[in-house]
Amino acid sequence: MSTEKKRKQVRVWMDGCFDMVHFGHANALRQGKEMGDYLAVGVHSDSEISKHKGPPVYNEQERYKMVRAIKWVDEVIEDAPYVTTLETMDQYDIDFCVHGDDITTTAEGQDTYHLVKTANRYKECKRTQGVSTTDLVGRMLLVTKTHHQKEGAEIDKAHVGAIGKAESQMTELSLYTDIAKSHIKKFSADDSFSRSPWTGCSQFLPTSRKIIQFSGGKDPQPGDRIVYVAGAFDLFHLGHLDFLEKVAEQGEFVIVGLHTDPIVNRYKGCNYPIMNLHERVLSVLACRYVSEVVIGAPYSVTNELMDHFKVDVVCHGQTPIMPDMDGSDPYAEPKRQGKFKIIDSKNLLTTQMIIDRIIKNRLEYESRNKKKEAKELKIMQHLKNQSEQSI
Repeated sequence: MSTEKKRKQVRVWMDGCFDMVHFGHANALRQGKEMGDYLAVGVHSDSEISKHKGPPVYNEQERYKMVRAIKWVDEVIEDAPYVTTLETMDQYDIDFCVHGDDITTTAEGQDTYHLVKTANRYKECKRTQGVSTTDLVGRMLLVTKTHHQKEGAEIDKAHVGAIGKAESQMTELSLYTDIAKSHIKKFSADDSFSRSPWTGCSQFLPTSRKIIQFSGGKDPQPGDRIVYVAGAFDLFHLGHLDFLEKVAEQGEFVIVGLHTDPIVNRYKGCNYPIMNLHERVLSVLACRYVSEVVIGAPYSVTNELMDHFKVDVVCHGQTPIMPDMDGSDPYAEPKRQGKFKIIDSKNLLTTQMIIDRIIKNRLEYESRNKKKEAKELKIMQHLKNQSEQSI
C-alpha cells in the first residue's frame, strides 16, 4: 500500500458584490481558481451593499445566478458578510482568501479584509485594468457613441443621444452633454493623483493571451451536436444567461457568434454597444454554457459558416430579427436547411432594461461613485504618506 498521503484539496475563498458581472470579475475568479483546487465565492446581499457602497444595479438573486454561471466557480455562498471573517473561512473549510490588488472598504473606511490579512490567510490577484462596474455605469450615463475613445476627447453634440426608451426620462441634450463633459474632465490625464486608479473610466487593452486564458480550448468530440447562436450579448446579463442555458440543452457544443461594434450599432442604434467587441468576447467566454466564440461573426448566417463549424442547429431568442443590409432574412439559410429553432428562455430582461435602471437611479449611482472614489483617495494619500515617512 502506498505510504503517500493524498494531497489535501486547497480551498479558496473570494467574495464581493459582483454587480453587473463583467469579464473583470470573471478574470479575478479565474486567477483565484488557479491558486487552488476549489473556489467558493461569497456574494453580498442587497442590504449589505446598500449600507456600505450604495444601491446595486442587479438584485441579489440576479447576482447569485450570474456568479454561479462563471465557469471557474465551484460554489456560491449567498449573503456573505461584507467584512470577510475567520469564522466564515473556517465554516467553509477555506485555506485562504483571494482579492484583487485594489482597495475595498466598509462605509466607515475600514479595509474589509483586515481580519484575514492579520491571520495571514490572504492572497492577492491582479485586477483587470480597463473595466469596472463604475466604468460601465459611466459609459451609460455619458450616452455617446464615442465612449471608447481615449479620455480627454471632445464631445460632439451630434454624437450625443438618448438610449432608446430612456429618451422620455432624460430628453435634454444639454444635460447629457454636461454629464459627459464633466465626466471626461474629471478623469483627465493631467491629474494623475487626483483620481483613484480603481474607480473611473479607463481603456481595456485586449491581448491574445487573455483570450486564451478565458477560452476552454476544447474541440467538439465525435458525435457532439453543435449549436450556433449569434448576437451582441452586450452588458452580458441574466437574460443572456438564461437564453444560453436553454441553448445548451440543444446540444453538447455551443458556439456564440459575436457581431462587430458597427453591426451592433446598425441594428441597436444610439450608443450601442456599451461594451466593445473584445470586452464582449471575454464576457461570453466566461459563461460555463459556452464552448467557443466567433469574433466578429457575419450578421447573416451563411452556408459557408454552417459548413465550416459543422453546425447542427441555429438558435435565436424571441427578440425581433432585423433584416440584413440588403433587406434579406439573416437566418434564411438555416431555415432553408431545416436547422433553425426559436428558443424561449422565459426571461424578458434586455440590455435596454438594465440601462433604464441606471438612468432611473442616475443621481444615486453618481453619488455612490463619488463617495467610493473619495474613500479610495483618502487611503491612497495615507499610503503615500506612509511611504514617504519610511524613506
